[in-house]
Amino acid sequence: MKSNNKLLGLGILTAITASLCCITPVLALLAGTSGIASTFSWLDPLRPYLIGFTVLVLGFAWYQKLKPSKEVDCNCENEENPRFIQSKKFLGIVTLFAIVMLAFPSYAHVFYPKAEKQIMVFDNSKIKTIEFKISGMTCAGCEEHVTHKVNKLSGVVKSTASFENGNAIIEFDNSKTDIMEIETAINGTGYSVTDKIEN
Repeated sequence: MKSNNKLLGLGILTAITASLCCITPVLALLAGTSGIASTFSWLDPLRPYLIGFTVLVLGFAWYQKLKPSKEVDCNCENEENPRFIQSKKFLGIVTLFAIVMLAFPSYAHVFYPKAEKQIMVFDNSKIKTIEFKISGMTCAGCEEHVTHKVNKLSGVVKSTASFENGNAIIEFDNSKTDIMEIETAINGTGYSVTDKIEN
C-alpha cells in the first residue's frame, strides 16, 4: 500500500509540474510579483512527457486498486475497510486533481481580470502600432499576463499577445506613452522582448 501512496504522490507531482509554466504567471499576478511569471517556461517542452508520465502513473495506480485480489489462505489480518488514503475515493480525488492541473493552461485566462479600456482619441495621427517579438510565452495564460500588464499603461488603446506567434501587437497614443515604457512593462512580466517592428 505504501508503494501505491508513493505512486499517487508522484502522479500529483508530475501533474503539477506539467502545468507549472502556466500556473506560475497566475500565482505571480495574485502575489503582485509579475517578474517571476516566466520562471518555469523552460518546462514547456517537457509538458507532453510529464502528461504521459502522469497518465501512466495514475493508470497503474487504478490498475493496482481495481485488479482482483488473490485468495490466499493465511491467518493474516484482512483489511476490509481500508484507510481513506488507500481508498478508491481518495484515488478518484487525486485523479480529478491531476486532470484539473493538466488542463490548467486551457482555462488560465479566467484568473486575469478583464481590463476594459475606454480611451478617447482626439488625434488619430498620434496612434501608433508596434509589434514586439517576445520569448518565453508558452500558453494562453502567458498571453493574458502580458496583455494585463500592458493594458495598465495609460495611452495603450489595444493590445493583443500571442504565445503561438511569440509576439504582442500594441496600439498606443504616443503622446501618453512610448515604446520604451511598453517594452519595460512587457519585460517586467518576466518574458523578454527580442525585437520591435514599427508599423
